[in-house]
Amino acid sequence: MKRLGDLLDTLPPASPEDLRLLAGTLLPPGGPVSRDMALSLIRRRLARVQAGVQESFESGELPGLVAGRRLGTLMDGVIAAIQQYSLAVSGHAAEAQPFALAATGGYGRGVLAPFSDIDLLFLSEAPLDAPGRRAVEFMLYLLWDLGLKVGHATRTADECIEDARADATVQTALLDARFLIGDRALFDRFSARLAEARAAWGIGQFLEAKREERRARHARYGDSPYLVEPHLKEGRGGLRDMQTMYWLARYGFGIQKMGELVGPQSPGGGLLTEHEARAFRRAWNFLWTVRFHLHYVTGRAEERLTFDLQPVVGARMGYTRHGKQDGVERFMKHLFLTARDVVRLSRLLEPAIERAVLGNPALQPVESPALAAAGIALADGRALFAPDRDIAADPAIMLRLIRGVRDGGLTLHPLAHRALIRNARHAARLRDDPVAGALFLDILTGKHSARWLRVLNEVGFLSRYLPDWARIVGLMQFDTYHVYTVEEHTIEAIAVLNSLDEGGLGDVTPVAAELIGQLQSRRALYAATLLHDIAKGRGGDHSELGSRIAQDTCPRLGLTPEETETVSWLVLNHLLVSQTAFKRDIDDPKTILDLAEVVQSPERLRLLLVLTVADMRAVGPKVWNGWKATLLRELYWRVAEVLAGGLSVPERDVRVARAKQAAAALLDSWPREDVDRFLHAGYPGYWLSFDATTHARHACLMREAENGRAPLTVRTRVLEARAVTEVTVYAADHPGLFSRIAGALALGGASIVDARIHTMTNGMALDTFWVQDAVGGMLDAPHRLARLSVLIEQALSGSIRLNTEIRKVRREPSRLRAVTVPPRVVLDNHASATHTVIEVNARDRPGLLHDVTAAISEQGLQIASAHITTYGVRAVDVFYVKDVFGLKVENERKLSTLRNALLGALTPQPLDTPAAVAATP
Repeated sequence: MKRLGDLLDTLPPASPEDLRLLAGTLLPPGGPVSRDMALSLIRRRLARVQAGVQESFESGELPGLVAGRRLGTLMDGVIAAIQQYSLAVSGHAAEAQPFALAATGGYGRGVLAPFSDIDLLFLSEAPLDAPGRRAVEFMLYLLWDLGLKVGHATRTADECIEDARADATVQTALLDARFLIGDRALFDRFSARLAEARAAWGIGQFLEAKREERRARHARYGDSPYLVEPHLKEGRGGLRDMQTMYWLARYGFGIQKMGELVGPQSPGGGLLTEHEARAFRRAWNFLWTVRFHLHYVTGRAEERLTFDLQPVVGARMGYTRHGKQDGVERFMKHLFLTARDVVRLSRLLEPAIERAVLGNPALQPVESPALAAAGIALADGRALFAPDRDIAADPAIMLRLIRGVRDGGLTLHPLAHRALIRNARHAARLRDDPVAGALFLDILTGKHSARWLRVLNEVGFLSRYLPDWARIVGLMQFDTYHVYTVEEHTIEAIAVLNSLDEGGLGDVTPVAAELIGQLQSRRALYAATLLHDIAKGRGGDHSELGSRIAQDTCPRLGLTPEETETVSWLVLNHLLVSQTAFKRDIDDPKTILDLAEVVQSPERLRLLLVLTVADMRAVGPKVWNGWKATLLRELYWRVAEVLAGGLSVPERDVRVARAKQAAAALLDSWPREDVDRFLHAGYPGYWLSFDATTHARHACLMREAENGRAPLTVRTRVLEARAVTEVTVYAADHPGLFSRIAGALALGGASIVDARIHTMTNGMALDTFWVQDAVGGMLDAPHRLARLSVLIEQALSGSIRLNTEIRKVRREPSRLRAVTVPPRVVLDNHASATHTVIEVNARDRPGLLHDVTAAISEQGLQIASAHITTYGVRAVDVFYVKDVFGLKVENERKLSTLRNALLGALTPQPLDTPAAVAATP
């Protein structure tokens, strides 16, 4: 196959013969054909052009960049023919005022995507006369009728220069201007005037405008090149960043190709190496190839690579499963590595252009002897390597620079970024250097460490210094839970530690904010956070593999054997606290004792809690909420009390007696017989599940219901501190009660995050649900809470058909449908001393909990509690159940039947199937 450069160099222009044929067909000797006929002829010609490019691209004959060039070239011929026809039809006589037609924007660069806009400039010496205006108008309407998206401007040369003077966006558009047809001499005169004007304006104003434009664009589309649904055009590391480099180079040196910046005789004296120019060309071509596939797959100018499009585009580009990694994950890793290369190239080229055009920055005196000794110089108030220092001979200077900038409160000069990128490969020689290890550990555990780790990652230092780090760069997990790639998530987790260290997040996670100042093993915490996901993507348990990597890596960084063992243990168990908090009943004494047995040490518990908070908050902005914070906090204090030798798990009867005494004390104004009736209403499990205040509130609810002989009582209470709404239902107990209430809550847009189910001695059920809205926020609008109560009443009375109504609302964005979640059922008789624990993993959907709990009830089981967690589109629901005799389910045949019933419930039935009809209440 030909190399990309060869393909670009041999790309033929629009065939003059084709152009003559099309123009001749539109303008036969007898005069122009009718507009309708012309429209039909041009439409057929345009379809052939587009279909031909698509066929060549999809057959693999043309890569994306070459396909874009060919499409642009062929479009030139179509536009030129349309212009000639429009002049003839509109009465624009030969002696009338001439004008030039130029392409601008992306089309001006000669590269056109399948559904991109076509930007045109109608350029004249003086304002167009009436025939000229008619010709332009006729042409534009013809283009619009062809279904093309056309951006256009009609300007004189003076107007273009004046508009560009005050607007860098206009400067950019005119920078890309390319002559198509018309008065060539006029266009050449304008180009010369524009070049003179640019020289007079200077590159400084243009450079600053492009930087500000880029900052705003990244803030809107994502300031990280590692977002798992990237915007291919406007996101960081995307096509627009590459175009910005081209614009700067073209503005400063008038080049047409980035390869012109290679070599000592090139403009600027060799701003790029041949290797860097090839990297630019590879990135440019890869991104254009992805863009072409995106346009063809969606049939529109789609630039965002969403979850549903990633597998399709990846498969079209030939990415298949390799080992443990899916094809889509391999494709996305290639995309992220390309985005990283674009970021690096920007860091390389931009300061070099600025230096070449504006001159070398003047060095300033370095007042700090420590900075001077470290080989650090200052220019424009920013730090860079001293001119007399050889980084290749002393690679540790890269770490000394970062530490010096941090300690001095400085910022890195762009030329320092350029030097770091070009010398990052020398970091491999520092792997076994104890001095470098101490420097790196100091940066890792010091102030604002996430900022400096992001720099070291961006320039390529980390991948060379820590070989295992290179394997997670650009690695994504194809799900909707993780927002970042693995290495970006890791740096975000360290940023959370920085915030906690600086006294932030106290209102969001007060326990972690308090504990981080009490830690004795702070270095171990930061090292464990750096390494907690280091083994992802290798297959197997990444916690176990990462634990072994930590044992090898930590001594090289200078950690003591004790710290190394702590880091290894933390990496091995970094998911333990979150899995316990969200998947287990933390009111079950065995849950607390099991966790305490693994942790064993108060210091390790503190470390694990802080690491868990950092890990969760770094997943994405929507993962953390008040309810999860509450569960983690309560779990921490209960385990901490056990480790401290407290009696948080005393004998069951003692705890029940204490709970009853506390409740009775709050009801001292009641008649004694009413108090006794309430104290005998609950079984032991009820008394151990709530605090005294809640017991007293339940007592009032039950007495009110009994006095009013109400068959159903529903109460809602907003708990702002926990970011949840508590829904309490008091009704006659019967099989399937939980399922019907869950279905009603789903219809009301409520997502259940936890539940406690209690049957009282009087045959009534007292069920408590903690709910949020669909996006994890607090459900507190009065009209929505009132609707929940009505829906629960309708569901329990049978006045609504739950299955039918739930299936009507089962909709999700199409971009999420490509993410698959295989259903999974785990039955555990060891996690609890008194209950069988059921864990189901499935794709989340409205009514999932209703379907699952209905299947559990149909098996004759009683649900004591439910714990609901959602990870993107994955739901992980855990239920503590007993059989009708109040015992665990231990018969293998019953367990097998239960598993099959649950697997069936995890697959939603279409509305019109017999199973769905039969299941509808």
